[in-house]
Amino acid sequence: MFVLAHVTDAHLGPLPRARFAELAGKRALGVLNWRRGRQHRFSIATIDLLVDDIKAMAPDHIAVTGDLVNVGLAAEFATGLNFLKSLGDGPDVTVVPGNHDAYVRSTAHHSLLNWGDYMRGDGVNGDVTDESAFPFVRRRGDVALIGVSSAIPTHPFMATGKVGRAQRERLGAVLDGLGAEGLFRVVMIHHPPAGLRAGHKRLIDEVAVRDVLARHGAELVICGHDHVPMVEMIPGPNSGLIPVVEAPSFAAGPEDRHWPGGYHLYRIERVGGAGFPWRCTMEARGFQRGETTVASRSTRVITEAITGR
Repeated sequence: MFVLAHVTDAHLGPLPRARFAELAGKRALGVLNWRRGRQHRFSIATIDLLVDDIKAMAPDHIAVTGDLVNVGLAAEFATGLNFLKSLGDGPDVTVVPGNHDAYVRSTAHHSLLNWGDYMRGDGVNGDVTDESAFPFVRRRGDVALIGVSSAIPTHPFMATGKVGRAQRERLGAVLDGLGAEGLFRVVMIHHPPAGLRAGHKRLIDEVAVRDVLARHGAELVICGHDHVPMVEMIPGPNSGLIPVVEAPSFAAGPEDRHWPGGYHLYRIERVGGAGFPWRCTMEARGFQRGETTVASRSTRVITEAITGR
């Protein structure tokens, strides 16, 4: 059995000091949003409790689907690196960027510069510095983690994402190759390719991404972005279904108005037999509303939903 923890949307604070020139344009709105809302809803104390719980669960690997920073200040990426180190070393933790990690164009590449050890595919040496690094692949036993970037700089009041044609084409080839190897393919992406209806937060090329998944297949898609847990089934090859699963924010407190903070824990095992040879159980762990201890909230057998069995 392979145990995978999924963390997303930590939005690490507090915000570092910034020069006046750094707060022009979109960043000024982001700082206002932080001071009026998120600094009161998200806390390091919450994150510390959840990190301790993950350590107690002892997963084989941790997947992080973006939004470690808030307004893209250069110093925030160092904070993000410290957070990743608290989860584990580069080979044991995999991250893809979110829209806040590409908040403004001037620092949109800083996640690659600072977190390269955590978003570098197997066999890749040296720095990864541009979008051609995606998708990357990490094989861990019978599981293949496929890192896809939907992080793009956007205008004020927008939080959209885009994978882009070149990355989609590479993704299709990667999925085919990993499928031929008989691996359990986990696609990591920040923006959900299903379920999210808010236009200002959508994945712009959602239809095209879903088409890639429908033609080439995957066993699981994990994402974040909306801070609310969600499970939606989308079409896969041969009339099958692929689960798209969003986890809540990793920093939200027990009284958060959207959803209390938490993470997902997947137990993946090969069971053999014809057709779909996997069993994958998802356990949602985190806070119940109004409570300050971390516990299991629910457990769901994902593969039964995929196969209809």
